[in-house]
Amino acid sequence: MDNALKETLAGWAEKYNDPKYFEEDPIAFPRIFAKKYNESEASLADVEISALLAAHLAWGRRAMIVRDCGRMFDEMAWKPYDYVMGGEWRNDDTSLHRTVKWSEFAGICGRLQKIYMQRDSIEGMTDTEIRCGVFGQKEDRRAPNKKISMMRRWMVRDDGKVDLGLWKNSDKKSLVLPLDVHVYEQASALGLTSRRQKDMATAVEITEAFREIFPEDPCKGDFALFGYGVTEGKR
Repeated sequence: MDNALKETLAGWAEKYNDPKYFEEDPIAFPRIFAKKYNESEASLADVEISALLAAHLAWGRRAMIVRDCGRMFDEMAWKPYDYVMGGEWRNDDTSLHRTVKWSEFAGICGRLQKIYMQRDSIEGMTDTEIRCGVFGQKEDRRAPNKKISMMRRWMVRDDGKVDLGLWKNSDKKSLVLPLDVHVYEQASALGLTSRRQKDMATAVEITEAFREIFPEDPCKGDFALFGYGVTEGKR
């Protein structure tokens, strides 16, 4: 990566790592519970559950994601942990968000209930454990696990700006950049990956490219790609 591109990406990351760009974004919901946690009005589990569920709905237009996350937390009376542990989850075949039905939401709540009966936090769970044991998906070690990587970024990065930094036993150097089609297209256009597959290996390759700029915090590059999207969208 040449120095000019490094400087451009670093500049975008600094500019867009700012809460004002994420007020209408799924991270706004775990940020609400993180604030309550810091004021001793919510538990770490409240933040974790809100992050997992908001990340699970984080595909499509941001306005629609925010609307449907709001409906979901209204259903939970804004008490995610109490709702999960209470055992009375909305469970029907109507849509919560796009193809995600309330029955899928209930399945996630049921699996989370069992997990929190055995542990206080999900911080130590692997991607496969979360993918299969929380989201109820089949194991796929090639999958980029965008939702899980996004949730980890929220919970681990600790610069006090956009992300929450509440998982103190996790190293932000080990985070993998959340990869979806949109992020892949941006990274490919910038020459950060030459791979065609949108899989975990590609997510790692893009993360390693940003490690050249942010050795201790490669997922800060996620904000640079956001900046690229904003910049290119204006042209």
